[in-house]
Amino acid sequence: MATATELARAVVTALLEARVTDVVVAPGSRNAPLSFAVFDAARAGLLRLHTRIDERSAGFFALGLTKVGTRAAVMCTSGTAVANLHPSVLEAAHAGVPLTVVTADRPARLRETGANQVTDQVGIFGRLVDTLDLDAAPDENDVAALNAARGPVHWNVQLDDPLTPPDRWKPEPIEARPVPVRPELMIFESISTGTETPRTVVIAGDDAGPPSRILAQDGGWPLLAEPSSGARTGENALRSYRLLLESPLAERIERVVVYGHPTLSRPVTNLLARDDIEIIAAPIEGVWPARPFRVDRTVLTRLNVDGTPDTAWLAEWREADRTLGRRVDRLLHEQPEMTAYDVSACVARALPDGGLLMLGPSNPVRDLDLMMRPNRVGGRRKVLANRGLAGIDGIVSTAIGAAVGRRSSTRALALMGDVTFLHDAGGLTLGPDEVRPDLTIVVANDDGGSIFASLEQGAEDFADRFERLFGTPHGTSLEALCAAHRIPHLKVTSAPELEAALASPNGGIEVVEAVVSRQDRRALDDAIRALARS
Repeated sequence: MATATELARAVVTALLEARVTDVVVAPGSRNAPLSFAVFDAARAGLLRLHTRIDERSAGFFALGLTKVGTRAAVMCTSGTAVANLHPSVLEAAHAGVPLTVVTADRPARLRETGANQVTDQVGIFGRLVDTLDLDAAPDENDVAALNAARGPVHWNVQLDDPLTPPDRWKPEPIEARPVPVRPELMIFESISTGTETPRTVVIAGDDAGPPSRILAQDGGWPLLAEPSSGARTGENALRSYRLLLESPLAERIERVVVYGHPTLSRPVTNLLARDDIEIIAAPIEGVWPARPFRVDRTVLTRLNVDGTPDTAWLAEWREADRTLGRRVDRLLHEQPEMTAYDVSACVARALPDGGLLMLGPSNPVRDLDLMMRPNRVGGRRKVLANRGLAGIDGIVSTAIGAAVGRRSSTRALALMGDVTFLHDAGGLTLGPDEVRPDLTIVVANDDGGSIFASLEQGAEDFADRFERLFGTPHGTSLEALCAAHRIPHLKVTSAPELEAALASPNGGIEVVEAVVSRQDRRALDDAIRALARS
């Protein structure tokens, strides 16, 4: 039977064969053989080693690496350490991100014995993620499955004493397996356009990609693209689509084509719940490809557009978008203080071609959805968001991972709320040897959870309970928090100050705290929505 060191080295060799280039290690005793093997492989130049003291942060850091195309694995010890990876694994499972998870375990003879730090780790992530329980080296089928994975993979490695290696490992360069070739989206399905066809809009949710933009362009249809769709480009994309869906114009929609995973707005959800429109949709990535709405036709390929576009339909939407956008800007300009919408607009303008932007959930991603003008085709701005489950956890770590994984000198930004920032403040804890990317984290700080002010919970009927249960003011000094992590911090209270700060980044990781109020958030949101109906 292989020793723990031999098994660990075999596991690392298999990871290299499956194109893993970055490994994130959380320190522990049981995973020591794996850690030593990764250190030796990194010293040999075969991969990059990252360490994080918190497994939850490590998991989301690895998720960020993977979301930008770097093949990453996260490793941890046994027991509760494994459970701390669950949030990032769930996000990866629902978003279809091939995150590799390697957990150390006691040998099988110690299971169900009450031995220290022993729990049932086989299947610990539930039925959504299968566990490969390893007491021997991974075989060819295991490596092939990992190489071709389109979601998270869990390897649980049984390691027995001794846990330290007898020698230094000097691994030779390993030929990685080729990237699996997915079938090309051949154009053999068709969709018609023209004045005699149903009036159509294209919805691009999270990770929809270029096919949605190309279809809207070819069909001459409005493109309703979320910021993280990868499709918010070109002349068909509309900035204020969410508001326009509450206008009389939306009542004339007869057909919707959906790509990606739309999650940001109730107007989109309401549109897809209508029984008087035809819905065409492509499956989404992740463990549950089925749509939560009625689908009349499922497409597995790109669509070839037949006919001549009805230019009047698109022109009507574009003119309404321009007019409404100007009215929104005018309303915001009239506000006495900087709003969260102003913060989002400043961040959107600061993102250059080729830049990276990580968006936090709740209000920031929705505010930017309204304020970010479509980019030009070919601008290659990478906008990310964890929309698989849309949780607030791990956003700081995901942003740092994405910035490290992109390996680019272009600008990297992150936008999130104060509660999201505090929820993952541990993501700022980096050792002296860790990569510190050039990343500006903009925190829209309204001292609590303003997203709830716009929901049912924010109604006047619940005002006496709102702050304690939902507003959750914290009064935390972000300046002191950043100082404890030796992270540069700047507080701004106006849009010109924020623009100046974003125009002159310090380099490395920095935090710009943009102070806004949430006291009038519900009224402001109501006023903005009213613009579309007037």
